[in-house]
Amino acid sequence: MSAPEKIEDHGLLRFLTCGSVDDGKSTLIGRLLFDTKTILADTLSAIERTSQKRGMEAVDLSLLTDGLQAEREQGITIDVAYRYFSTGTRKYIIADAPGHEQYTRNMVTAASTANLAIILVDARKGVLTQTRRHSYLAHLVNIPHLLVAVNKMDLVNYDQAVFEKIKADYLAFAAQLGIEDVRFIPLSALNGDMVVDRGEALSWYKGPTLLEILEAAPGAHSEQAEAFRFPVQFVCRPQDSANPELHDYRGFMGRVESGELAVGEAVTVLPSGRETRVKDIQIGGQSIPAAVSEQSVTLLLEDEIDISRGDMIVRSAAQPQVVKQIDTTVCWLAETPLDRARTYLIRHTTREVKAKVASIDYRVDVNTLEQQATDKLQMNDIARVSFKLAQPLFIDPYSQNRATGAFIVIDESTNNTIGAGMIG
Repeated sequence: MSAPEKIEDHGLLRFLTCGSVDDGKSTLIGRLLFDTKTILADTLSAIERTSQKRGMEAVDLSLLTDGLQAEREQGITIDVAYRYFSTGTRKYIIADAPGHEQYTRNMVTAASTANLAIILVDARKGVLTQTRRHSYLAHLVNIPHLLVAVNKMDLVNYDQAVFEKIKADYLAFAAQLGIEDVRFIPLSALNGDMVVDRGEALSWYKGPTLLEILEAAPGAHSEQAEAFRFPVQFVCRPQDSANPELHDYRGFMGRVESGELAVGEAVTVLPSGRETRVKDIQIGGQSIPAAVSEQSVTLLLEDEIDISRGDMIVRSAAQPQVVKQIDTTVCWLAETPLDRARTYLIRHTTREVKAKVASIDYRVDVNTLEQQATDKLQMNDIARVSFKLAQPLFIDPYSQNRATGAFIVIDESTNNTIGAGMIG
C-alpha cells in the first residue's frame, strides 16, 4: 500500500475583516466557518434557534461572531471578535473589527497583528468614508496585503459593471495613500457565492474564490529576510541541590520576535553591547540546532554576561537602533486625554521605560486624512507624537519590523494601557 500523500502546511494566517457598518463582515465570517464545516453542532443549533425567534427563514450566520448581548440586540459589531478555524492546509485566526468611528481603537488593536485585511464594500453603496478610513488604518499599521471584497452582489443582480466601477473608485483612492498590494473579489456572503464555493451567479469573474486567496496568502515573517530580535523575558537559574550539573545553568528565556539564529553564531546583548556566541538553544530542556520567529526558546551563551528581563539579544551583524527619543504614530485608547505634563510608561517588547511627551506634531482626521494641529489627544485620536525616554530602547522602524517597531503607553498610577504606537 502506498504511503499517504503529505499535505503541505501553509502555516498560520492572521487576517482582519473590516469595512462600513452593515457591509456584512460578520455574515462573511459566519459563511466561511459554515462552508468549511468548522462550526460545532451545538453552536449551529443555538444560532438556528435565535434566527427562528427573529422570524428569519435562513440561519443568520452573523450571530457566530456577534458575541456580546448588545451586539446581538443592535445587529452591529462593537468589540473585536476573534474566531479560529482551519482547513486541511492552514490554520486561521480571524479578527472581526467594528465599523463605527467611535471604535477606531478596537480596529487598530485588531489590525496590529494581521497579515491580510479583507475590506468589505456593499455593492449598492460603493466606496464610503468608512471604507477609506479602514483602508487608511490597515495601511497605517502596515498590513501587507489588502483584499477588497465587494459583497451583496446578489442585491445588484451580480452586475459586473457595478463591480468594475467600485474597483476603479477604490484604486484611485488607494493611489493617494500609496497602497500597492490590493486585490478585488465580488461575492455574496449571504448566498455563499465566491466565498468557499464559486457558485453559478458570478461566472464572469475568473479569479480565485476568497478561500483560495486566503490559502495562498503569504504568512507572517515569510516574505523577506528579517533581523534576529530576542527580547529577554526571564533568566532561568534552576535551584536543584541534587543535580550539581544545573549549578552553572543560566538560560535566557523569551520569544523570537523575528529572524532566526543557529548555535555557534555571534550575538550582542543590548544595552551593554557585550558580544558572545550561542552555546545552546533549547525548547523544554531539549536542544535544537536553530530558533526561528515566533518560537519560545531558551538561549545559553558561551560567556558569563549580566543579562536581565528587558535586555535584547541580537545578531552582532544586524543590530537595531539604540535611541532615547522616538518619533511615533500613536492611537490614543483611553477616555482620559493625553497630558503633556505627565510621565508615562512605554512598554516596548519586554522593556519598560519612563517617557514624557516631547511634541505633538499633528492629529489625523481619519475621515478626511487631513493633518490638524493639536496640543492634546482624545480617545480614538491618531497623531504624530515624539517621546523623550529615561532609558534607551532598541528599535527598528515599524515598516521593517512590527515587533520591535511597536509599543504601548501605560498609565503609571492605574497600570492601564492608554495608547498604542508605531515607531518611524
